[in-house]
Amino acid sequence: MSANYSLLFYLKKPKGYLAGPKPIYMRITVSGVPKEISTNRECDPTRWNSKANRASGTKEEIKTLNLYLDALEHKVMNIHLELLKSGAEITAEILKQKFVGKDIERRTLIQQFSDHNKKMEALLGNGFKENTLKGYKTTSSHIQQYIEKEYKTSDIDIRHVDHAFIVGFEFYLRSSANCSAVTTAKYIKNFRKIMNLCLAHRWVKENPFLLYKTKVKAKEKEFLTKAELERIENKEFRIDRLNHVRDIFVFCCYTGLSYIDVKQLRTTDIAKGVDNKLWILTSRAKTEINSNIPLLPNALAIINKYSDYPPSAAKGLALPVLSNQKMNSYLKEIADLCEITKELTFHKARHTFATTITLSNNVPIETVSRMLGHTNIKTTQHYAKLLDTRVGSDMDILEQKLQLM
Repeated sequence: MSANYSLLFYLKKPKGYLAGPKPIYMRITVSGVPKEISTNRECDPTRWNSKANRASGTKEEIKTLNLYLDALEHKVMNIHLELLKSGAEITAEILKQKFVGKDIERRTLIQQFSDHNKKMEALLGNGFKENTLKGYKTTSSHIQQYIEKEYKTSDIDIRHVDHAFIVGFEFYLRSSANCSAVTTAKYIKNFRKIMNLCLAHRWVKENPFLLYKTKVKAKEKEFLTKAELERIENKEFRIDRLNHVRDIFVFCCYTGLSYIDVKQLRTTDIAKGVDNKLWILTSRAKTEINSNIPLLPNALAIINKYSDYPPSAAKGLALPVLSNQKMNSYLKEIADLCEITKELTFHKARHTFATTITLSNNVPIETVSRMLGHTNIKTTQHYAKLLDTRVGSDMDILEQKLQLM
């Protein structure tokens, strides 16, 4: 079959035609088989030059019409060239379908988010977590609201997502949606993943994130000092629920466990380690990475205190942990009673373990990273801030070594 084609513009007489302009049609012919396409333009028959396949005249509207027909001819030529390069079959029907865009399945951004989220939902508990899915659903919702606000439609073709769309969406999150810099960065990260999937499938030709740079800076992680932690440990509360919450919080200060990890901690997760002492031998709920932690005396005392506590013992749990909302609410009361001005949240226990309990006592950051269950030491550096006291002691050791030289 021939790989060549011929193209002709002509005036087509419509049904019931009496006088006036006629519609201009384009005819593509391959191997004697023609296919017609409307150009959505008209021309007065007295102005049409059949030999030149163009309108004749010097008026601006005639020049504009001819430029438009030139553009259509150029588009067909580029489609034909792409088919030749790819070695694909060339027919008049294929050229026509590619010209009108019917051969290209229209994929939209919200549709791709929806497909991704459905697959993720089907794999919950098998590599994906509920909170991760929630983040993607929220991202999709924000993007849809942005599209409706800026583009006056419910969805957008993924091929129309460009750098300007991303920057506009970021601005929308920071302004209209009132999201913080960190939250905005999380939504943009989810958005980037969807576009990377589209790029991998070759549904988009260029990466719209190629020149996009996030400007968010990592927020300094707050932690309790040794004095503040001792104040909480030694405080006697008259209300049992505050003693209860204090014990769980202090336990995490000495183990580095996150809320979900201590809530799911079972008595069977506590066993003898390589040194024949009791360890927590478990894996992080968030990353499923092993997190083996030796039990320090302060943490072990709390485990023993609640070993026979009915609400948790009946379920095989090591500690009776309340909901995260209640824990954080009661911790605010504890902070007030202990005269601690820092905002006391449950996650601050993990930061305290990484800094006050471990790093400031010369535990190597690699060891801290392993106990925290991190996959990358850079993650640990966000939690584990080097204290001035640690820097001072390190320099004292260096000074002593230099004096001996």
